Amino acid sequence: MEKVQSLLTRVRDHFLSKTAASMAWALGTLLRVGLLDFTAFLLGYVAFRGSCHHCGDLDGELVPVDDTAGSEHTPTGGVAYLGELRDMLRKYLKEEKIESTVRRVSRATHPPGSMEGNELASEILHNFRRLRMDHTWTDSHYATLQFPSRSQRNFLWIVDGQGEVLEDISPESPLDYCAYSGTGTATGGVVYVNYGRKEDFDLLVSRGLPLEGALAVARIGGGVSFAEKVWHAQQAGLGGVLIYPDPADVPQDPRRLGLFHNASISEHVHLGSGDPFTPGFPSFNHTQFPPTQSSGLPLIPAQPISANIASKILSQVTGTDCPRAWHGRLPYVRCALGLGFSVPKGRRVKMGVYNSMTPVLLNNIFASIEGKIEPDHYIIMGAQRDSWDPGAAKAGVGTALLLELARTFSSMVDNGFYPRRSLLFVSWDAGDFGNVGATEWLEGYLSMLHLKAVAYFSLDKAVLGDDNLLAYTSPLLVDLIEGVIKQVSSFALRKPVLQSASPCVRVKPLYLNSGAYSFTAFGGVPAMELRFSEERRPYPFVNTQLDTAQRLQEMLQGRLGALGRSVAELVGLMVLRLAHDHILALDVTCYSGSVLHFSSQLKKYSDELQARGLSPQWVFSARGDYNRAAETLREAILNSDIQDERLTRLYNTRIMRVEYYFLSQYVSTVETPFRHVLHGRGDHTVGALTEHLSLLRSNSSRFDEARFRRQLALLTWTLQGAANALSGDVWNIDNTF
Repeated sequence: MEKVQSLLTRVRDHFLSKTAASMAWALGTLLRVGLLDFTAFLLGYVAFRGSCHHCGDLDGELVPVDDTAGSEHTPTGGVAYLGELRDMLRKYLKEEKIESTVRRVSRATHPPGSMEGNELASEILHNFRRLRMDHTWTDSHYATLQFPSRSQRNFLWIVDGQGEVLEDISPESPLDYCAYSGTGTATGGVVYVNYGRKEDFDLLVSRGLPLEGALAVARIGGGVSFAEKVWHAQQAGLGGVLIYPDPADVPQDPRRLGLFHNASISEHVHLGSGDPFTPGFPSFNHTQFPPTQSSGLPLIPAQPISANIASKILSQVTGTDCPRAWHGRLPYVRCALGLGFSVPKGRRVKMGVYNSMTPVLLNNIFASIEGKIEPDHYIIMGAQRDSWDPGAAKAGVGTALLLELARTFSSMVDNGFYPRRSLLFVSWDAGDFGNVGATEWLEGYLSMLHLKAVAYFSLDKAVLGDDNLLAYTSPLLVDLIEGVIKQVSSFALRKPVLQSASPCVRVKPLYLNSGAYSFTAFGGVPAMELRFSEERRPYPFVNTQLDTAQRLQEMLQGRLGALGRSVAELVGLMVLRLAHDHILALDVTCYSGSVLHFSSQLKKYSDELQARGLSPQWVFSARGDYNRAAETLREAILNSDIQDERLTRLYNTRIMRVEYYFLSQYVSTVETPFRHVLHGRGDHTVGALTEHLSLLRSNSSRFDEARFRRQLALLTWTLQGAANALSGDVWNIDNTF
């Protein structure tokens, strides 16, 4: 540049002393020399940038200077830092908007099909349109939901040997019910089943208790849903299930933000998701499909009861003492397994459930910001909208975060952010009934979703405390959340565990009632549900009429907005990475460890298997093929030019389909909707095979060799198919067996 300045001085002097013709010659010389200098500067800069595609931290990642206008994050191309986009995200997120939205949407109950529910759906659609999204639309379905009967209340009686009513202990509120319960009456002795887990029923069977036709009393918790408790009871031959909140698991002191002792907790009992009368296919119009019923619908009645009612029943139960771990904290109750009542003898319990099925029009509300390079690939954020109670924590927080993230990303676009991939914002209907709205949408687009959806982030129940940050997630997203955590300097929390220099997240597997579960286990899309929770005193009001914004704010000591903003920031940063990076930030090698763990389990039983002429060698070979394919893809990406759009798209297509590869292609989506061999449910899963394998030592007479051979074959070929698909083209596949 000194050369250019010197030349300018010479030109000025020359201009003062020479003719106009000479001046023109000098100006031409100036332009030529200046252009050469500037060209050399540009070549040097581009050469330097080209050497740094894979070095440096995330904050130093640059958008290339030769991008076409609008292709990345600034309208004029230019240089944009991912770190600047993160700062923009943090700038526009507002915690006060989150709190006000939670209060507004949880003022009253708003179940699917109700006037309040429809008004809220219209409000959200209006908000999306006001944000000037690229697209807004409504996705509608007719689904069959179960509600309490308007003509006949559910009842619960203590009766004598002749069936005469001795005491009416029916729930106080007719709104306390289990959606999709079996209907009718059941009468029998009472058996206490702890949490109603499979191992709990196995213990009862091992003790020789006659369970056939008895009524189970189960407490909430134990890591199993209401649906699983009822399913296990039905499998064990019981006639009905009563489910209550025990003070040992659910705080019940109203003076310290606990439940009232006469309050019960409601939850659906369909062992599945979506409309149980259109399993595996979308419920656009019931009249066009033959009548079908989900195998996960229970045949026996189920009813939620309060701790008070449970105490009345269990205080009269006689029988063998419970194991120590089964003891709860019900007053005046000696923990006994049951099947008998105290004096006078012959007492039994009779329950009646008269819920009715009703067709309801559901409306999922969508909005999208279209990507500029890969608009056909999208990252989805969604939240349950409906609630059969006020639903502040259950649905209100998620809806507030969804609207705030939509507003934030819209503001970023207005200020120069152009995402590489599309963003979808979805408000789901009928979440209380087993994520019906979300599952019906998945069923409608199942054949192409794995080609389009990069990842799904559920915002449901995102703030239930502030002790721990939990991530219920597909393993493909673990590296992403751990990387984002390191970039967040503060969660605006007072808890030392989250204010440390290296804040951590507890990674947990997806669970059945999670808003993210169906996306992974049914749709083959990586999914995550983030949540702040309370470890010592969990929020007790979810699925009760007490789940209000006031109680949630009191529980959080006035910090609902700050905690909600923290979750929104974490989700927003993950979405930003997935929408921005050339190569998708999904860890394709993550399943190698899961399969290796299973292989080690197989090796433990090698002697027993060989004695029966069985060999797990094919599984080991398939595991090795998958490991090599994943590692080869990872190394190929590291050694490639990620500015090559054709190559980048090929890599991303293979990365996006990894989750889908683990859906078993050998079972029916109608009969076995959760086909994922690691996260799904059914005989085809690793969990079912491992459980069956354990019978070789615990109860070899129950080991079914034909069934095991089939399980092993299905798993082997699913794993081998994943390895083959991850390898890319057929000429890259090298199978030795």
